[in-house]
Order: sequence, then structure tokens, then C-alpha cells
Amino acid sequence: MPEKQTIRRARKDAREGKSPSTQAGEFVREEVHHVREGKHGVKNPKQAIAIGLSKARKAGVKLPPPPKGSASAQKETHRHRSTRRNGTSAKRSRATTRALKKEGRSGASHRALSRHARSAARRRSPSSRSRAAQKAASTRSSARRRNPRS
Repeated sequence: MPEKQTIRRARKDAREGKSPSTQAGEFVREEVHHVREGKHGVKNPKQAIAIGLSKARKAGVKLPPPPKGSASAQKETHRHRSTRRNGTSAKRSRATTRALKKEGRSGASHRALSRHARSAARRRSPSSRSRAAQKAASTRSSARRRNPRS
């Protein structure tokens, strides 16, 4: 269950018209914090991100379904529609928590996340990265005009 503050931040992003991936970022951020504070571990940064995105989907963020080949794909597409009715069984929930607690904590370290971000960026085309950078620059300048030094 995500923290109230995380849901509040995500809803604020939605009200401001920010993209679903930005809204989901709040849940991923929370998950990274959980790993860092020792609540549970992860194998790698990708797992922490996947857990965060799954929580975001459950909370109602309009994200596309996970990639077809991934382990959580089938579960997530059918499950989240019916989650409100029946939820996860206590036994399954406990098993998941126990498994995560056995994992290491270094998967959410600054170094691991940085390495993941760089490798993910390398998989994108130069034009795609350039477009994203230009978009970021333009939104940054408009945000500064609206709210200088907040």
C-alpha cells in the first residue's frame, strides 16, 4: 500500500496535467526509499522500478500495461482490474514480502540507479534523446517564467 503522501503527490501531478510516467515516478521514488531504508531489498534497479510502476497502476495512474514478455505482464493486466474486490491473499502477500526481504539493498543505490539510467538511455536513438532534452529545456523555461525561485 503506497503512503498517503505519495498518492497525494501523484494526484497533484495529475491535476497539473503532467504525464502518467511523471505521476508514476512518485511511486518508483517511494519504492527506492523503501529499499534504502531497509524495508526490503531488490535484485536490481529494474525490479524496484517495476514494483513502483505496479503500485502506480493499482493506484489508478493511467500507465500502459507492462511489456508482453515480462513476468508481471499477465498478472498485472487481469489483476489490477479486480484488485479492489478481492485483493491479494495473505499467504501470497507474506511470501512476496519474505522473498523481497532476502534480496540485497544495493539494487537501489545511487550507483546502481545511475548505471541503469545510462544503459537505458544508450538503448534509445540519438534523435529520441535529443527530442526529450529539447522538450525538457522548453518546459523548464516555461516553469521558471511562471514561478521564479520557488
